[in-house]
Amino acid sequence: MTIHHSGTTALVTGASSGLGAEFAAQLARRGADLVLVARREDRLHDLAARLKREHGVQATVIALDLAEADAPARLRAALDERGIRIQTLINNAGFGAKGDFVEADAARMAEMVQVNVASLVGITREFLPDLTHDGRGALVNVASVAAYQPCPGMAVYGASKAFVLSFTESIAHETRASGLRVLALSPGATRTEFFDVVGTEAAAVGRFRTAAEVVAQALSALDRRRTPASIVSGAANAVTSKLVGFMPRRLTLAISGRLLAESAR
Repeated sequence: MTIHHSGTTALVTGASSGLGAEFAAQLARRGADLVLVARREDRLHDLAARLKREHGVQATVIALDLAEADAPARLRAALDERGIRIQTLINNAGFGAKGDFVEADAARMAEMVQVNVASLVGITREFLPDLTHDGRGALVNVASVAAYQPCPGMAVYGASKAFVLSFTESIAHETRASGLRVLALSPGATRTEFFDVVGTEAAAVGRFRTAAEVVAQALSALDRRRTPASIVSGAANAVTSKLVGFMPRRLTLAISGRLLAESAR
């Protein structure tokens, strides 16, 4: 069953490229109006114009830096001023950085925690009452396969995505009677700008998938009669993530540390 989103509005963060832009495109194809959020306003306007032209949907652009602590409240105020109510929220914005934590830039790490964790929580809290009241849409929080094991060399990123996974699964349970579909999406290596920000594709493990493949799998999960609280994108990634749960923690740490160290060579 394919769920159509006509008559609903979806808010997508990190919508200027990659998974965010692809979520916007596939939801527009299903009839959803859009609120596109990211820092790069020019890219958002280009995307909005294309989706309006191709799918006849409305697309509102809000340029916002989610590394700023008051971003969730400002986003809510911006929608309230426009009289926009959303039924679907895609918390996609996030970034990573590679390198030992002892050498990491403190300000950059603080920004990562703000974007990947604090703003995601804040935006979810701002809009979850509306989402559960309506019950027609979905909440998707983008985690990562990095959420399933420690990530030496990407310690803050891996920990932030572990938070997203745990947080989203808990929200799925708390809201299970509302009709809202809640999903933590954990992609593996994906052809997006993520690795441009990281600074190297050496941080990637496994076969690269396209953004279109990842988003299609997420929407297919939302189409199920019983939406799972979390999925891992890609069959091989899903198997690996499950196997990690059966391994001693010390062994998992040693293996992931070795893989990430070898990928940097």
